[in-house]
Amino acid sequence: MGGMEMEQALHAARALVLADLMADKVADADIVSLVEDAVVHRRWWVEQWPEGAAFVAGLIAQDVQDALLDRYGRWPLCPVCTESGDPHALDVEPELGTDPHWVCPKTAVAVARVGRLGAPMEG
Repeated sequence: MGGMEMEQALHAARALVLADLMADKVADADIVSLVEDAVVHRRWWVEQWPEGAAFVAGLIAQDVQDALLDRYGRWPLCPVCTESGDPHALDVEPELGTDPHWVCPKTAVAVARVGRLGAPMEG
């Protein structure tokens, strides 16, 4: 994979994660900085393993989710289990694969593709 393709994959992944943060109205400057940090980290990762470029959207989403948990709390909260009184975050599945989705870890319901939080689920 050439440098241009790698950068395109990283920029596409960045845009998807930012779209999800904006859908949840949490894309303030501090949080966008977390996205930038994740992109820098994954740039190095893809340089080491170019075939992994197809996986960076899910990985960056997970990186940002982990960074948010450390600093701000769970994100994104599961919209499926709102009645349970036990708010929990969605997981990215597959953990290392193409076409990552946000999935409820309790019900296994796919809520949205990464980059499509807040949008109607596609069939």
